[in-house]
Amino acid sequence: MEPMVDYVGTGKEIMARREEYEARAEAMITPIIEANHFELVDVEYVKEGSNWYLRAYIDKEGGITVDDCELVSRAFSDLLDKEDFIEDAYILEVSSPGLLRPLKKDKDFKRNIGNEVELRLYKAVNKVKEDRGILTDFDDNTVTIEHEDGTTAVYERTALALIRLAFDF
Repeated sequence: MEPMVDYVGTGKEIMARREEYEARAEAMITPIIEANHFELVDVEYVKEGSNWYLRAYIDKEGGITVDDCELVSRAFSDLLDKEDFIEDAYILEVSSPGLLRPLKKDKDFKRNIGNEVELRLYKAVNKVKEDRGILTDFDDNTVTIEHEDGTTAVYERTALALIRLAFDF
């Protein structure tokens, strides 16, 4: 019995395919989102275990409801069935991004200036791999936070494994 292989190719080819799927899916869902006055937070195509997932995270002022997710999911699913551009079997999920969602796009950073964030780095910088502070500034390449003691730290965006709002539970 031969082993099953999902993709034959380099990591770069697989990454390019994922990015293509995400971009096409985002272009398809955007009119649905805009027609309903929602915000598209993110679209991702990821493999977890043996399953592929196409996920769309949506939001709106006051929060997204289950009915909002269902409305978008039905319309999006119909379009995806018609276009049928994803070669793999996958599970479609449309949901709220949740409180612990990562900040990814400029609009996420802009919306959260003045809020406390926590971040993790891919590799330690000056013996620091995790940090927390008030998001004070950002640009295309960097993110600036201010610590409780008034000091600031500037991190390269490419060095960030994760940045999200900080919550104490």
